[in-house]
Amino acid sequence: MDLSAAKRDLPKEPEQHAQLLDLVQAEIDALVNANAPITVAEATRADAEKAFGDPITPLYDGGKPPKNSKPDDMVRVASLAGFAVDATALPVASSASGPIQLVGRTSDNPKKKPETMVLLAGKKKQLSLKFATDASEAAAAAPTGDMTQAASASQQAHRALSLTPLVAAQPKVTQKSEAETENEEEMVVDPWAVEGKIDYSKLVEKFGSQLLTPSLLERLGALAAKNGMRLHRFFRRGIFFSHRDLAKILDAAENRKGLYLYTGRGPSSAAMHLGHLVPFLMTQWLQKALNVPLVVQMTDDEKFLWKGEYDEKKGEYDLDRFRALTRENAKDIIACGFDVDKTFIFSDCDYMGHMYPNVCRIWKSITYSTARAAFGFEGSSNVGQSAFPAIQAAPSFPSSFRIPLSKCGPRPDDACCLIPCAIDQDPYFRVTRDVAHKIAPKSHPLRGKPALVHSKFFPPLQGALGKMSASNTDSAVFLTDSDDEIRRKIMTHAFSGGRETAKLQRELGADLDIDVSYQWLRFFLEDDDELEKIGKSYGSGSGEFWNTAAVKERLVVELQKLVRAHKARRDVLTDSDVDAWMAVRALGAPY
Repeated sequence: MDLSAAKRDLPKEPEQHAQLLDLVQAEIDALVNANAPITVAEATRADAEKAFGDPITPLYDGGKPPKNSKPDDMVRVASLAGFAVDATALPVASSASGPIQLVGRTSDNPKKKPETMVLLAGKKKQLSLKFATDASEAAAAAPTGDMTQAASASQQAHRALSLTPLVAAQPKVTQKSEAETENEEEMVVDPWAVEGKIDYSKLVEKFGSQLLTPSLLERLGALAAKNGMRLHRFFRRGIFFSHRDLAKILDAAENRKGLYLYTGRGPSSAAMHLGHLVPFLMTQWLQKALNVPLVVQMTDDEKFLWKGEYDEKKGEYDLDRFRALTRENAKDIIACGFDVDKTFIFSDCDYMGHMYPNVCRIWKSITYSTARAAFGFEGSSNVGQSAFPAIQAAPSFPSSFRIPLSKCGPRPDDACCLIPCAIDQDPYFRVTRDVAHKIAPKSHPLRGKPALVHSKFFPPLQGALGKMSASNTDSAVFLTDSDDEIRRKIMTHAFSGGRETAKLQRELGADLDIDVSYQWLRFFLEDDDELEKIGKSYGSGSGEFWNTAAVKERLVVELQKLVRAHKARRDVLTDSDVDAWMAVRALGAPY
């Protein structure tokens, strides 16, 4: 399979090739397990190319049609779940039944290349795959759909694949420069600190999570489509990029089993910023797309344990300050558009009695040495900090919500939990997953383990290092900022990937990876076509958005619209509304 014309780069390191082939095998296994149907379509080559558009190039060797091919030649295309091949002269099975196994990954003859391999030589890029299967073949399978149908699923998965890393990067075993070593040491990612230049591939490797695959995104998109929605832009653009056990969550949703969402907020400031908004936008979409209940933990206790102070004059701690911030932040969360009948927002300080039995079980299950290794506790950590991970873990178990989740399936304690969060929160739930079998009943589909989908960090205005901070007001746009404040912050502080002079910008274009305005548009601009237009124009230094000022102006308009709409929803909320959302009550059943 000649991939010289492919837009995606194959991994260059030999040790990554095995990982790529493992991912290919995993995708094949998923299709076989689903017994995915194969659509066979016949049309003229011209009509096939019209239906498939650009993604048809992988059908051709080297990205070009066969020699002597004519536009009115009839071709047969076989397509399933994002894969499409020119099957004009090939036998086609009726479905992806199996097993189908990659073979020939090693060769007994050292002088002979393996039959299944990745080959990179100069400009040549080839992927050679040899399969063995017991599936019966249909020598002349009849067409089962038209070319537009065959192209649709393939194009959707090609778009998803173009935004999903092929493999998690493996570190090179080479001598690093002093600057590279210093930069590596600067990357810090834990539940309380994110610093330095973030290498997400290394985080996935370090944390042991998995990259989202096109087949998982396709299944999630299909569930969303049943509720009249399309796959969220965060998934389409690889902003949510990693997961734990998402496939089992999709199994539960597809079979209408007990399922709920869990997210949270640590109230440290009166106003939330756009970085805080990202997981709530994702969670709101998931609630609507899957039609399931949600619990939102407000960790006023956590913020007090880390940031609380003792007032010598008053003779008391400032715990009540964080409890008041909880209610203010709850209004920001409600304004994101959640379903009040299926959403329970709770303060740890107020709801702890309900969760305390599970908190005790989790405390009993985790040794202090495990907690210290996972969270970096030191001798100076107060005992509350050391104990807090169990409190954040408790909502992962439906038995912590005997009343709110009482309608979550015939056996509420067996309900699966999905947690959308930034990847810095993963350590909490790795430890939770390790002890989950001791907390949940044996009948639980995941033995109690919560599933997660991880997002990348929303970059601060000053540049794509780490994440923004509520303590630095010029590093973020807040949901209370005025139109003028938004404009000032973007125009003054948004780090630019543009060149030093107009001449260089016209010649080289901008570096989109470090340009904050473009990166923020990836988060908040819904229109894929417009984003692509901006990226091409700015990245090439030509067209309407050739310079930084034009891109910043487009971002300002988008953010002003977003913040104004959020303010309008928040301003009408009363304390009575907050009381209603935080009342302990039975939530609506899923689906």
